[in-house]
Amino acid sequence: MSAPTTVYTNAVVFTGPADADTQEAFAVQGDRVLAVGSLAEVREAAGAGAAEIDLAGSFVTPGITEGHAHMLMLGEALGKVQLRDADSVAEVQRRLAAARAAQPDASIVTGVSWRFDIFAEGERPTAAALDAVIADVPVVLDANDLHSVWVNTAALAAMGITRETPDPIGGEIVRDASGEATGFLLETAAVKYAWAYLESVATDADRDRFLANAFAAYLETGVTGATEMSFGHADLATYRRILDRDGRLPFPVNAHWLLTASGDLETDLAEIAEVARIRDEIAATYGDTWLRIAGVKFILDGVIDACTAAMRAPYANGELPGPIWEREFALPVAVAADAAGLQFALHAIGDEASTIALDMIAETVRINGENPNRRPRVEHLEYVADDTIARMAELGVTASMQPVHCDPAVLDNWQAVLGDERAVTGFPWHKFREGGVHLALGTDAPTAPHEAADNLFIALTAKSVLERDRAPYQPERVFTPPQALEAFTVGTAYATGRDHELGRIAAGYRANFVVWAVNPLVEAPELLLGAAAVLTVVDGQAAVAEG
Repeated sequence: MSAPTTVYTNAVVFTGPADADTQEAFAVQGDRVLAVGSLAEVREAAGAGAAEIDLAGSFVTPGITEGHAHMLMLGEALGKVQLRDADSVAEVQRRLAAARAAQPDASIVTGVSWRFDIFAEGERPTAAALDAVIADVPVVLDANDLHSVWVNTAALAAMGITRETPDPIGGEIVRDASGEATGFLLETAAVKYAWAYLESVATDADRDRFLANAFAAYLETGVTGATEMSFGHADLATYRRILDRDGRLPFPVNAHWLLTASGDLETDLAEIAEVARIRDEIAATYGDTWLRIAGVKFILDGVIDACTAAMRAPYANGELPGPIWEREFALPVAVAADAAGLQFALHAIGDEASTIALDMIAETVRINGENPNRRPRVEHLEYVADDTIARMAELGVTASMQPVHCDPAVLDNWQAVLGDERAVTGFPWHKFREGGVHLALGTDAPTAPHEAADNLFIALTAKSVLERDRAPYQPERVFTPPQALEAFTVGTAYATGRDHELGRIAAGYRANFVVWAVNPLVEAPELLLGAAAVLTVVDGQAAVAEG
């Protein structure tokens, strides 16, 4: 018995490619798109007896594949004290005190998304500032970029950080003149101490709730697939519990295992072998329809806001930090990952880091040969040199970028620490388009808001979602609506290697699509602000996830 067929009529259907004409109807049979085109063509393909749904002129797109996400972290962040719009240290303190008063029995207080521009020039986060409002339980606050953590004295003690605790490779426990930790953890120090501590105090039930929250939040905003960029053992166990229970996920996820630079090549190579083993085990157990461990992620540098991104020229303060992964380790580990069939995603925010990223990719080609299925990707590329963009096109590298990272409201400190012409030449989307580089757009949630429509608004306008009166940042960079929508759908599907089944409304593709109340092809971008999906469909079924 064939699966039921539904014809969706009276729509404006954006099928995925930027240069394709919109269509007026499409048909879904079971979990696949059967046909798309004129109403007559689609009705003929569907045959007699097909049900019909009139979409009343609504705009329809392929389901958005989130190009860069941290699923459990997003789900957890939704329940933390929200600090992205806190405009001063005093306001952060006020919100923390209010949270403590609301939950006086809580054993920990967590917050997310504080911004560096709340501190005066030369000042940094300190435990003392948090102790002033909460001293009896640990306080752990993730920065807006998730590359540093601000903690109080109780948290330092809970993490076991003392004056003798060494800095990990690629990170720093910031200390005062006497050698005592100040309450500010940078890069891998945040991962090794703060994140590990939070993981240790979370239960499996907590993690299940976090992941459910993330799926629900994304489905509401039209996302029908995600690219997970900080996958590890705790994440894997959480996904497995859902797969064992339901046999599926709310939408497909491609995961990149987060590598940690150890400073020892044998240790790093052993980790690659272990990830490949886990990938094969998961594929053998569950298939890859819903969860695919696609590859590994290297965090090559930090972030510009904290002056930890690896740059070719110094910051305004004269600092010139090195990368987290030095070439002597990065190149052979990349070659091993590629030989094992692991796609790699390379976090590179500064122009020196993106140079290292391309050196890694070039080395895999030199050692392992050409491979059309390699599809390497570089994440973020906030400041990138023109010669790097040209090399990316030559090497077939995807630029994975996040419009919400250059909301003008979060760029004050970013521009100040660069301090020269680099401050006004960042996030060069137009140069990637002109250079023929594959583009995949996402949000990097929870480092930035996860809402797809708001992300699209910034891509189309270079304006701010957070502070509407801000002037746009370098508006010559903006996408046209078809270009942006392609990068959110076709582009992200290509980057995940699922472009044969996701990213388009086309015959044979999985029936993942979104119905919107706004048509950005013809309506003002401002109408996108705060817009949610009217209907999100995954594999032919209206999507529902418990959050």
